[in-house]
Amino acid sequence: MSRLLYRLGRAAALRPWRMIVVWLVLVGAMAGLAGVAGGALHDDYTLPGTGTQQATDLLKERFPALSGADARVVVHARSGGLDRAALDAAGGELARLPHVSAVAPAQPSADGATALITVRYSVPVTDLAPKPSLDRLRSATRNLEKAGYQVEFGGQVPENVTAPGGAAEAAGIVAALVILFLAFGSVVAAGLPLAVALAGLGAGVSGITVLAAFVNVASTAPTLAVMVGLGVGIDYALFILTRHREGLAAGLEVPESVGRAIATAGLSVIFAGFTVLLALCGLLLSGIRGFMTMGFATGLVVAATVLSAVTLLPAVLGLAGRRVLRRRDRAPGAVIGTDSARVRRWAEHVGRRPWAWLVAALLLMLTLAAPALGMRTWPSDASSEPSSNTVRQAYDLLADGFGDGANGPLFVAVDLKRTGPDALPGLGQRLARTEGVTAVAPPRLAPDRSAAVITVTPAYGPQDERVTGLVDRIRDGALPPGAEITGLTATYVDLSRILAERLWPVIGTVVATSFVMLVIVFRSVLAPLKAAAMNLLSIGAAYGVLTAVFQWGWGAELLGLPHSVPVSSFILLLMFAVLFGVSMDYEVFLLSRVREEWLRTGDARGSVSGGLAATGRVISSAALIMVTVFLGFALDPGVVIKQMGVGLAVAVALDATVVRLVLVPATMALLGRANWWLPGPLARVLPTIDLHGGGEPAATAPAEARHSTV
Repeated sequence: MSRLLYRLGRAAALRPWRMIVVWLVLVGAMAGLAGVAGGALHDDYTLPGTGTQQATDLLKERFPALSGADARVVVHARSGGLDRAALDAAGGELARLPHVSAVAPAQPSADGATALITVRYSVPVTDLAPKPSLDRLRSATRNLEKAGYQVEFGGQVPENVTAPGGAAEAAGIVAALVILFLAFGSVVAAGLPLAVALAGLGAGVSGITVLAAFVNVASTAPTLAVMVGLGVGIDYALFILTRHREGLAAGLEVPESVGRAIATAGLSVIFAGFTVLLALCGLLLSGIRGFMTMGFATGLVVAATVLSAVTLLPAVLGLAGRRVLRRRDRAPGAVIGTDSARVRRWAEHVGRRPWAWLVAALLLMLTLAAPALGMRTWPSDASSEPSSNTVRQAYDLLADGFGDGANGPLFVAVDLKRTGPDALPGLGQRLARTEGVTAVAPPRLAPDRSAAVITVTPAYGPQDERVTGLVDRIRDGALPPGAEITGLTATYVDLSRILAERLWPVIGTVVATSFVMLVIVFRSVLAPLKAAAMNLLSIGAAYGVLTAVFQWGWGAELLGLPHSVPVSSFILLLMFAVLFGVSMDYEVFLLSRVREEWLRTGDARGSVSGGLAATGRVISSAALIMVTVFLGFALDPGVVIKQMGVGLAVAVALDATVVRLVLVPATMALLGRANWWLPGPLARVLPTIDLHGGGEPAATAPAEARHSTV
């Protein structure tokens, strides 16, 4: 495969405009296809096999008017009381809005200062355009605002409106450009990785839009895909560019240097990208369609960035010539430094005292991971929004006027064909006696009287830890056969449990498949095992930092949150899949250079310091870029994206410092030649994958290494 990549890279460098035109046509065609045949983003909230889904399906079948989305109009009189006639008039205006199936009469609070108007839609929230729908709600209640009342909006429809994005991406791109310029001292060298990454990003994001025409793609999927794609895309181009600069430093002509860079670093990029894709495939085991589409969407962008790195980048490198070097390095006979002497000396220092450094690094990582033992995962709700947001103000007004539980009512759906109408009075009494219930509304019958729904108001808000016990008590003690509970809070309970149950199968599958792939690539058992263990340490530390920052509140306000919040239920699976793949990128690049030195010299300890020295600058620059990109997404208004940005940034920073500079040299120094041990029977059946362009190992290398070139 390396020979094919060599020919591809050299040909692209010799005739660059052919490949550039191909990419311009590809990006333009994908953008055009997305504009003509692309679909809209739709969140899929179905939870197959859960009680909440059974209740939701029953409502959809028997209560069409109650099966769609909802919106809450909260009206508050800053002084005096509310005019009932004005509230009724507003209800009439709301009833005439598109897709509105029912508007409940205004419900006043005990003090008469606040009223709640519940609006029901005949379609799910994913079928409504969020911003126009909120604008229509504002228009229908404008007379209430003119009368001096405060009008705020909550519920599914207003909460589905997202703030305009772009700031995080722009911040990441600017920061990456500055870091690249400081690292290479050349505007051309700084701009090339960005340009190539953005080309792959453009094609991949257009592919997501096309994918949305066939399946439901979660609304957060493009943001997650851009976050990951921008980081890895720049890194992939950076690794190839660095190898090309090494070739120029060795005196190679531009086409030859490009060909060798694609044959070596380009092949590493392919396997690194494949590792990310393997990790993302773990989301298929979640069983939740929204997670699956996040994996597909992010995988599309990662695949596109890999393709751009190994096809478009050699073309632009050929076009740029020697301008990827600093001006002083372009002169004939100039000596271009590629290794990092400081990193080499540090690796040798750690290698002389491996146990001390290993224990110190492990203690640090375990200390950072410790808060994760008390992590509470729970989806975010309107209470996590900034106080200036209308959904947050509606939440606070409802909590003040009706109690915290009014923001997360429970709905008990009863199939009267199974229970009979005589069971309703007793059910209502049992619900009212349940600990944690403050109010139970009279049953509402379906038009054909075959089903009923009872609204239950909890004493706790949707994020309160006690709501899980309340939902369990209702299910275990109050509900007869044929009745189930749904609503926001019940959905949160089921979702959190599903994700917790499926986390370990996902972890096991991702770790196992990545380990097998690395065994094949590096023809070693212990080196891949060590890489997997270190990645798990980094992820555990990132989970711990997330717990401290968000759940303990150590940095919540600095990140724009009004108070401490639980770690989002979506984070554990999403962050593990993305992090394990991204962290393995650095392992692939680092181990490939260490392995190359080992095959060339046969020196187990020297190969570690040599590999670290060769990759020190580039991995540091790549990690700094990725950390900056991820931290930029911490500015995103969405809590899930905000937590993903912080978690990914922490893990990558630890990978580039503690793992690469301490754990890797310490463990590899302790293992010595055992780093590359491979059982004989396994060595005979594994395929040989050459990451280094077919170079023969040095005669000093051990026999087993010479017969297993990688």
